[in-house]
Amino acid sequence: MTGLRWGILATGGIAASFASDLRAAGHDLQAVGSRSQESADAFAARFDIPRAHASYESLVADPDIDIVYVASPHPMHHDNARLALEHGKHVLVEKAFTVTQAQAGDLQRIAAEKGLVVMEAMWTRYLPHMVRLREIIADGTLGEIRSVMADHTQSLPTDPAHRLNALELGGGALLDLGIYPISFIWDVLGEPATILASARLIETGADAEVATVMTHAGGAVSTSVSSSRAAGPNAAYVVGTEGRVEIERFFWAPSVLRVFSTDGTLIEEFDGRMPDGGPRGLHLEAAAAEKAVLHGDPAGPLLALPIAESVAIMGTLDEIRRQIGVVYPGVDDAPLRGEAR
Repeated sequence: MTGLRWGILATGGIAASFASDLRAAGHDLQAVGSRSQESADAFAARFDIPRAHASYESLVADPDIDIVYVASPHPMHHDNARLALEHGKHVLVEKAFTVTQAQAGDLQRIAAEKGLVVMEAMWTRYLPHMVRLREIIADGTLGEIRSVMADHTQSLPTDPAHRLNALELGGGALLDLGIYPISFIWDVLGEPATILASARLIETGADAEVATVMTHAGGAVSTSVSSSRAAGPNAAYVVGTEGRVEIERFFWAPSVLRVFSTDGTLIEEFDGRMPDGGPRGLHLEAAAAEKAVLHGDPAGPLLALPIAESVAIMGTLDEIRRQIGVVYPGVDDAPLRGEAR
């Protein structure tokens, strides 16, 4: 096998961005599945996809696809990914990986039992400037890392019925926006030893703003701010005893990274932006998923974000939600499929 045959589950905006990048990067996009034939047909025509399925069940049963990209809303990630795994497909799941750590662990277990790759589509981990950041940290340029700061703040729709504000759809700043700085902090500093979270909730009970202060190994500290109601710098900073890194707006997308010494002298500028007219960067996570499959690496040690870390990060998000008092109805109070009520 020289490449994987992709199927896309759901036809929303992120699915379209992913399909566009797959096509631009030359990946084999074979099928799309939607909850209606009309939507599947329109998406297939737009991206020149050979087969359009009128249900997710039909998509995952397609013998001519090897891997499924799950692009449905957050609360559907677990069931949709599990459906694909149960049909023997490898799975790339749009971030946030699931809604709870229990759901994430369930997918990890099923994938391990079947020898399949399941991976979170956290594209930031695979972008050139993030690869370079890990190299800079590893070679000691920054000395001992003492703090990490990141924000993901945007001005998004305020309609209470919009999925971003509806708790039953996993709404709130945390899962849509906060996952980026939290995953970034995990990437640099690893698992937090302590977590302190605060938030402002809106009338629907969803979080409009979330802030965290966490401590990590060796006493390093991290801070994050996420907001769906106000646009900020969307930058990230890594500060060490010998220097610092600044990643400009938007740190979670292809961006420019600058390294400074402790006296403020610019040491390096790395431009990780994608060339105009090509893929925007989502193809890199697809390539990583293919590499994990083709190298027989189901647990993902070759990946910048192995499944075990995605599961652990969901645990961090669970604790943040516990502290700020956000509960997703029909998810937090529902057993996983196959569990006793």
